[in-house]
Amino acid sequence: MSKRSPIDQQKWWKKIRDHRYSRMIIFSVLALVTYLMLFSNVVPDYLDIEPGLVSEQDIHSPLTIEHKTETDRLAEEAVDDVEPVYAMKPRYAQNQIERIQDLFQRVQFVRDETLKTYESFESEQENRDNNNTDEDPVTNFSEEVDYAEFDQDEMLAMLRGELPQEINDQLSDDTLVTLLTANEDQLQLAREASTSAVHDVMSEEIKMDEVTEAKEEAEEIVRNTPGGVVIRSAITDIVRYGVTANYMIDEEATADARQQAIENIEPSMIREGQIIVEEGQVITADIYQQLSTVGLTEEVNYYYPFIGLAIIVLLITVMLAYYLGDAKTSLKTNNTHLLMYLLIYTITLSIMKLSSFLHQLDIGGIQYLVPAAAGTMLITVLIHSRVALFSGILFSMIASIMFNDLSSSMFDASQGLFVFFSCLAGIFYLIRSQSTMRMLNSGMVTSGVSILTVAAILMLKNAQYGWIEISFNLGFAALAGIIAAILAIGILPFLETAFGILSTSRLIELSNPNHPLLRKILLEAPGTYHHSVMVANLSESACEAIGANGLLARVASYYHDIGKTRRPHFFIENQMGGKNPHDNLSPQLSKTIITAHPYDGAEMLRSHKMPKEIIDIAEQHHGTTCLKYFYYKAKEDDPDIKMEDFRYPGPIPNTKVSAVVGIADSVEAAVRSMKQPTIENIDTLVRKIINDRLDDDQFDECDLTIKELHKVAKSMLETLQGTFHSRIEYPDDTPTDQESSILPVKKERAE
Repeated sequence: MSKRSPIDQQKWWKKIRDHRYSRMIIFSVLALVTYLMLFSNVVPDYLDIEPGLVSEQDIHSPLTIEHKTETDRLAEEAVDDVEPVYAMKPRYAQNQIERIQDLFQRVQFVRDETLKTYESFESEQENRDNNNTDEDPVTNFSEEVDYAEFDQDEMLAMLRGELPQEINDQLSDDTLVTLLTANEDQLQLAREASTSAVHDVMSEEIKMDEVTEAKEEAEEIVRNTPGGVVIRSAITDIVRYGVTANYMIDEEATADARQQAIENIEPSMIREGQIIVEEGQVITADIYQQLSTVGLTEEVNYYYPFIGLAIIVLLITVMLAYYLGDAKTSLKTNNTHLLMYLLIYTITLSIMKLSSFLHQLDIGGIQYLVPAAAGTMLITVLIHSRVALFSGILFSMIASIMFNDLSSSMFDASQGLFVFFSCLAGIFYLIRSQSTMRMLNSGMVTSGVSILTVAAILMLKNAQYGWIEISFNLGFAALAGIIAAILAIGILPFLETAFGILSTSRLIELSNPNHPLLRKILLEAPGTYHHSVMVANLSESACEAIGANGLLARVASYYHDIGKTRRPHFFIENQMGGKNPHDNLSPQLSKTIITAHPYDGAEMLRSHKMPKEIIDIAEQHHGTTCLKYFYYKAKEDDPDIKMEDFRYPGPIPNTKVSAVVGIADSVEAAVRSMKQPTIENIDTLVRKIINDRLDDDQFDECDLTIKELHKVAKSMLETLQGTFHSRIEYPDDTPTDQESSILPVKKERAE
């Protein structure tokens, strides 16, 4: 099997590095790291206790939860205290009256049936005797019939069969026989008297314990009813049956009242941090049940904390992925830098995890020895302060969980607050500058902010602390800031080397005039050194105007002509008015010497292990432009000479910074040679140089827009106005013949 060539390997690695699935893997690893770091902080801490034992320590509740057993007991007591709700039932009176009326209807039915039987018998008897009359036999018989003469036992048995069991149980045979044998007037009297008495008595509220009194009241009403003792006795028996309780318990209203009583009960809660059992206290069954409720016994196994942690980690990962994908930083597209962020994130969480174990030393205030700010310092220097700020928020959230064993709750807010402010201090101090000394000073600032934060936390807790304990708390907080800076400074070079990061601090170090290469330029090619400084001023301001890295442009400009130090006197800025060696050389040889300096410079920079970005700018700042002076000089001798033979070998700029440095290099050299550097002439010259490079396709690989080129031209003009202010003439505003259709000359006057 053939091995891949180095070029193929690079392409393969780039494909893997930039693949979108690589980002998914990185964020998945980040989520896994976060979960594993916090897993131990949500594992329930079971106690080896049983009912009847004596507690060896104060046991606090780790969470707030309802004490269900106690709540149920309180609910039962509340229900027992609710009095039954009574209500008047008007329908009860109507029901009883309807039952009495039904009784009389059934009595009438039995009487009618008995009468029909005897009527039929009588008719048959008359037919046999041939003694018919014109009168209606039924009518005549009924007017004369005496129901008392009928078979009373037979009538009673028939009536008992018709009546409901309830009436049969409560009305005597005498009462029923009286009704069956009474005449029509007596029967009507009994019906009216009984229904009237029941109606009158049951119009008032009658409770269960008042039924006897109500029955006696009904008896009083019918006591003076005419018709004789027998019929009154029957009526009395009927009303005693008819009168019943009508002020009854309202089951629905009572149930509602009991439910309301239950709802009004405040649930019995076991509060987070509440002492469930004190040291030396016997663990009763109730106490053991409370310990089980809060998950401190092995009898209860809660999975919710692990699910909750997974949700929090998922939220952190999704929010971070969304933020980094939207932020205008290299993390948006560069998976290598994202991998570096993952490494910094993991290192920071590891530092925090190790710090969380220090409290076991039982030293007051040692929990504040958390150099988490090292992570945000590194992110600020290597990536961006906005990403560092967002990460600081995440670190503080994670710290509040990671240090929860210092608190009786799931979150330690004070620890999260401490980490938050310490991280912010390191970020804000490094925004403007990220040199090594600045990072060390950032540690001092972080220490100061940490001291203030811990002091505020101690005062907010409003607890009594001795001076020694306060000193330890503040001392460890201060030490955390110093350690954070030391860790950041120590880790930074490894990350820069491993991931090829050109950080701000590295650029600042390279801008030091005492750097060997800069000293070499200054001593061997002082004109080139001065030229490079001017180019740095022009390119930095122009890059900042278009949102590119101005500091990189400045530092790269310092080194972009380092190749001239191999033959310094062949470049006009180093000749100091002396003899020009090119006067004695052919244009072709001069071209070879001049066009070699980008390549020579790149080679020298590589030998000094300079960052790739600076090497590329040194190699690309001339692109494939033409040395027109020597081209036209050669053309005088050979009209057929090709322009391509007098071009720089390239490559053309592939970044905006590289293109801007190239423009600044040409602009500075051209302006320096101007005899009349007026504002108009400089403006025309700057735009002509840009237009020439644009027409020559020198910007095809660097994504510079026309709008950005306008900004570059304007920025360089403003910088040159300040540089050549004492030499610039101010002529009248007049059009020139060199205006370009792409970058027209701006008619502006210097103020």
